Formats: sequence, C-alpha cells, structure tokens
Amino acid sequence: MKKQETNIKKICSFYVNQWHLATMTLPHINETINKGTQIITLLQKGIENNIYELISKMNLKTETKDKILSINWTSNTIIKYPTIEKNIIKQLKTDNDVEIIINGNNEYIEIMNKNIDKTLNKNQKRIKNKKINIINCYEITQFDDITDILNKHNLLLNTSGINEINNVFNQYNQEAVNK
Repeated sequence: MKKQETNIKKICSFYVNQWHLATMTLPHINETINKGTQIITLLQKGIENNIYELISKMNLKTETKDKILSINWTSNTIIKYPTIEKNIIKQLKTDNDVEIIINGNNEYIEIMNKNIDKTLNKNQKRIKNKKINIINCYEITQFDDITDILNKHNLLLNTSGINEINNVFNQYNQEAVNK
C-alpha cells in the first residue's frame, strides 16, 4: 500500500535494542489504549519481559496495565496471510480504531505489510470509517541509510510520540526524493 491521504497511516520507528523499543512505544500504547484503539502486534523479536518490567515500575491505572499486558508482546515467526486476515478482521468488526505494531528485520516487516495491505484492500467497507495505523519498527543498527524506509511512511514514532518525518529529520525532503 502506497502512502496515501486516507484513514490508513504508515508510521515508521527506529530502535537500538529491545529495551529502547519498549520504552519508546509504551507511552504511545498507553495513550492509544486509553482512546479505545485495538492493538495488534506482529513481533519478530518479542519484548514481553521488557514490557512487564516497565509496567511494574509505572504509575498506571490497573485497568490500563491489564489492557497493555493483555497485548501479545511475544515473538512470532512469519505469520501467513490467512491468520493475519482473521486477526485483523476480528478487530475491524469492533467499533474501535486499529493499530498494528510490527518489529523485525526488513524482510519480516515487508512480508507482514504485504499481508496487512492485502487484508485491508479486500475489506474496504469495514475500514471506511476507521483510523488504522501501521507502525513498522526497524532496528536501526541494520541500516546505513534509512531514506528508503522514510519514503514508504507517512509519519515517525519516536520517544516524543508520532511526528511528521520532516520535523524529526530536518534534512529529509520527501518531495525532492520522489522527483
């Protein structure tokens, strides 16, 4: 799915290790859950232990902690299309918006995104009135140049939340790259 001005947003994020990923995403997840958004995770590298430890040290309502801990933070092998479609459709049947968080190497993220895109394209009526965020989290140490990744996304998630890419990377100019 190409970047587009729709209710579907592709968001990228970069992390240096599993602890960084957990500490960066947790404040965003807390805010997202409190808005009633459904969370789906597709994690090549699980962060379950990191999330449990961080949650135990945070001052959150019990209800919020329970919701965060009920998310699947464990690692998954590449999940085949029928399973992804089933999980996404289950979430789309609710009245809530959906956020899908993916972490892993570039190949894993690309495969998961193709399966997600195929599901969303087949279910246009169900997603019409929903806000859907797909957050692709890349381990930064695997890349020398992140320009290609930035070009495939609308926004960026970092420790300060979701931002316009140009606001984080001042030298990045998507229009110049696309010409």
